[in-house]
Amino acid sequence: MPEQNVLRNCFPFDLTPLILQALIFALMRASLISLVLLFLLSIDFASAQKLPQVLLRLDDNGMNHAVNLAIKRVADLNIPFSTSVMFACPWYQETVEILKKYPKVSVGVHLTLNSEWKYYRWGPVAGRSAVPSLVDKEGYFFPSTKEFLENKYSLEEVEKELTAQIERGVNSGLKIDYVDYHMGTAVATPELRAIVEKLARKYKLGISRYFNENYKTMFDTPVEKKKTEFIDHLSNNLKQDQVNLIVLHVAKPDPEMKVLVDMNNTRMHSEEDPLVSWHRSAELAMLLSDEFLLMVQTNKIALVTYSDLMSSFGIENMKAPVN
Repeated sequence: MPEQNVLRNCFPFDLTPLILQALIFALMRASLISLVLLFLLSIDFASAQKLPQVLLRLDDNGMNHAVNLAIKRVADLNIPFSTSVMFACPWYQETVEILKKYPKVSVGVHLTLNSEWKYYRWGPVAGRSAVPSLVDKEGYFFPSTKEFLENKYSLEEVEKELTAQIERGVNSGLKIDYVDYHMGTAVATPELRAIVEKLARKYKLGISRYFNENYKTMFDTPVEKKKTEFIDHLSNNLKQDQVNLIVLHVAKPDPEMKVLVDMNNTRMHSEEDPLVSWHRSAELAMLLSDEFLLMVQTNKIALVTYSDLMSSFGIENMKAPVN
């Protein structure tokens, strides 16, 4: 071909070895860059693995509209967290519709055998006639663990009711990862705990605090100290060899929240000072705070969920907490 003759006249030698050498050099250089990038990525991954793991568990989801909207605000941050839904409560249906839009949120069933708010109460999912030993004369759950235990409850009825709550959660369309227990009543005795463990095995669910979590709640922290103590705990008191569980109760300070009176703790509310509302709105504010979000964004902590623990730890390795 004429074009080939022209090229041969311009380059009176074979270019093939030079081209091959250039290609080999380029490939070697690309491989070296790839190795360096892989090394740097492995360093970053190793560093991430050493970050203290924090599991935020937001309780009482579905209790009322103010709680639901608060948890939605946290979900809008697009951070990993777990939330425990009270499927016995009237507002659980709104919760279900909200959480369907946030599939990354790990959802649990907040096993409920108490109804503690004056004038705002709920009863069993199974129906009051199906579990009469679990309800008072008006058909509602008892306000306190003490009243529940003193009422000569039937273990068979407890299992029936907790099964109904889990079934409602499983059939809601949400992916249910774990169970925990409102006010601790469902695990208040060894016999009750055995029912919870039996149902978790049956439905292949995790149990909160059965993954050797380092437990902390913000419930009793004074309102004015909540954010400071929360940030201090994240900065200075996390365990490196355990998942650090922090249990939170959030709500918007709406009128429906301000009128609630905890019958087990009347000091938490008065007409002039609805303290329970301030407690829950303060916990919401600390999750929305710049200080907390900066810790997440700058990788000071690694947020995990019960879905993550189920994958990494395994149900078969769960053990009941010592205390």
